[in-house]
Amino acid sequence: MKLEDDIDALFRLPLAEFTSARNMLAARLKKEGRRNDADRVKLLAKPSISAWTVNQLYWNHRKAFDQLMASGKRLRPAQKLRLAGKVAGMRDSLDARREALVQLSDLATELLHDAGSNPSPDTLRRVTTTLEALSAYALLSDGPTPGRLTQDLDPPSFDSLASLLSGAATEEIDEPITPARKSTTSANVHRLEEARRAKIADAKVTLQDAKKSLSEARARVQSLDSAYKKANAEAKEAEKHRREAEELLEKATAASNDATRRARSVATEVEEATKTAEVAKRAIETATKELESLLRQ
Repeated sequence: MKLEDDIDALFRLPLAEFTSARNMLAARLKKEGRRNDADRVKLLAKPSISAWTVNQLYWNHRKAFDQLMASGKRLRPAQKLRLAGKVAGMRDSLDARREALVQLSDLATELLHDAGSNPSPDTLRRVTTTLEALSAYALLSDGPTPGRLTQDLDPPSFDSLASLLSGAATEEIDEPITPARKSTTSANVHRLEEARRAKIADAKVTLQDAKKSLSEARARVQSLDSAYKKANAEAKEAEKHRREAEELLEKATAASNDATRRARSVATEVEEATKTAEVAKRAIETATKELESLLRQ
């Protein structure tokens, strides 16, 4: 029961806290050696905003929520009254159900505003539809679990509702239990038991498939995690080589710039020396001519 309480606590949290709290609970259960419980918790999906709102109505406005469920359960005896010609009883039950839905819809709007959300008409429509579905499923013993919804619900199909109400249609008011009726009831119970066993068998198969899928997903995650670590290490090594190459390029560029500057400086000096040599050459030629002139005199 402690696990059930922990799961209930998850669905009572603000929607933004659900995922982290679920993961923490699963990790704690795994650490305690309760792997099956941990796997069960991991499979809990984060509710949609409308499903979360319906859950909060269940947890925080139970009186109004229970009134809706009670109105749904009263539809079957009301159907008997309708068959007996007492239409007013049927109308009263439908009116009570409608009033409960209106009240819960108003409460849902307040809940969403308090949570910092501005509810859209579509969100409120989905909340109301899910509430109607829960009201209809109240006739079933194995309907959805209130307070733990993860997705929106659609009301049962017409055929499903017809089968639920068929008991009222086939029974007469205060009809005594005859042997034939008792035999029919026994056959119906037997069929229901067979159907229940078939559902249990299907559920076991589904659970095994889910466990297999979970195991495969874990293996896939482990493989991808190894590949990620390897790729991350290679990326770090490549980044290291890139930085080294950039440092070498930076040094080479600096050396090249320095050599270019030196070459330009030497070229300037060569040009100046060349000019000086030209001046000296012309001076020598002038001096030579003057000397030759003096010697001829």
